[in-house]
Amino acid sequence: MKKLSIYLMAGRQTPQLAAAAVDAGADLLEIGFPFSDPLADGPVIRRAAERALGEGMRTRQCLDCLAAVRARVDVDLVPMTYASLLDAYGWERFAADAAAAGATSLIVADLPVGVRPDLRRVHLVAPTSTDERLRAAGEQTDGWLYLVSVTGTTGFREHVSPALAGLVDRARRLTDVLLLVGFGISTPAHAQTAAALADGVVVGSRAVEVAEEGPAALHRYVASLRDAVDATIPV
Repeated sequence: MKKLSIYLMAGRQTPQLAAAAVDAGADLLEIGFPFSDPLADGPVIRRAAERALGEGMRTRQCLDCLAAVRARVDVDLVPMTYASLLDAYGWERFAADAAAAGATSLIVADLPVGVRPDLRRVHLVAPTSTDERLRAAGEQTDGWLYLVSVTGTTGFREHVSPALAGLVDRARRLTDVLLLVGFGISTPAHAQTAAALADGVVVGSRAVEVAEEGPAALHRYVASLRDAVDATIPV
């Protein structure tokens, strides 16, 4: 079965939103830890991060949120953060505290492959990644590889990037881990197209937007993505 990952920003309502997403069919949840200068994030997630910071969501509060999410769901739970936050909190301390809160892995969006190889995490690769980087990322990643479908930040696109098929083909040749596609996946049609090529999809910006309308709206949206992914015909 194809995987469906939903990204949510850590905040006061995140546990209820997470429960709705999983009930609607999400296999995996990424919980964003807000950061004041998120290089990979587009305007929707940047605004969500600003709101979360305004609510007082610092690293300790985000870890508490992660634990509250874990109390409500039984799927893979992956905090997504930036190296500066871990520098400030302490790398080993963060890894231990995240695991204690229920995290099953970790994404550090701006930490290159090969840096801190002892930190168990999911690696990201893009269409611009060399074969050498793809191979190394596949060898070092924790369970699955995050394929960034476009060069740039998260956010809405009209169509799935034409570069995705080539990236998937190269990743298939160079690694045997699961491949999940993110960045620019926002509609059921996008999700179906990307899932036909890879092993699943990650939906971020649009999920964050819909989550602003509450758990019921998010449930309907995630259910529509689940139906689309389940109807995928492999290419």
